[in-house]
Amino acid sequence: MKQKIAFAMIMGVITTGIISFTLISINIGFVPNFLVIWLKSWSMAYLIVIPVILLVGPRVQKLVYAMFKEAVTQEFD
Repeated sequence: MKQKIAFAMIMGVITTGIISFTLISINIGFVPNFLVIWLKSWSMAYLIVIPVILLVGPRVQKLVYAMFKEAVTQEFD
């Protein structure tokens, strides 16, 4: 469980940072208070994405496994 939490936290920092930076720079540009706006948006996104990764992630892993299970077994036939 510690590994899943660590993964969620690290992945959350990276993805929310990149996405929030990109969208804010596209939508409002590099205004004088850009850094403050970006950090506020980044922190809010981060707080939202951690539980989502922890709750939705295992279901997505199962879905991907189910999608490719047949393909994997066919490779070994």
